[in-house]
Amino acid sequence: MASGWMEPGSCRNLVVLVESVTAPLLIEHQSPVCLELDIDVELPIPCDPVQTADLITALTKQALAAMPDGGDLNITACQSDAGLELEIADSGIDAERRQRNFPIAAAALNADLQWQNCPQGGAAVTVLFPGNSSQGRMAA
Repeated sequence: MASGWMEPGSCRNLVVLVESVTAPLLIEHQSPVCLELDIDVELPIPCDPVQTADLITALTKQALAAMPDGGDLNITACQSDAGLELEIADSGIDAERRQRNFPIAAAALNADLQWQNCPQGGAAVTVLFPGNSSQGRMAA
């Protein structure tokens, strides 16, 4: 189970779940990391809260490992026709030079992961949680 301030099952929306999962990881990280969240409070947790928390934990740990000297962590989410998309972007090393593990939680949730380099440096992983049909605006 993911470590956090609030149990995943107690979180009412995605932004609270992301904050609960990432805050302890950022506090434990050896160097300062600036967290920026752009997640609408109306977005629900897309799947099982515990498995979603496990996936966010695993991907956040990968991002922090790529930033041993600190940096920026941006987490955004939006609803699309394909499902809910969650992106975790960091200012660490580029995607080709890092270890990119496919967390077991992603397979359990049937989530698709896509890694890419960020234009300003670092890398991003986009998680597509399938099965949501409502349409929304893209997170900025």
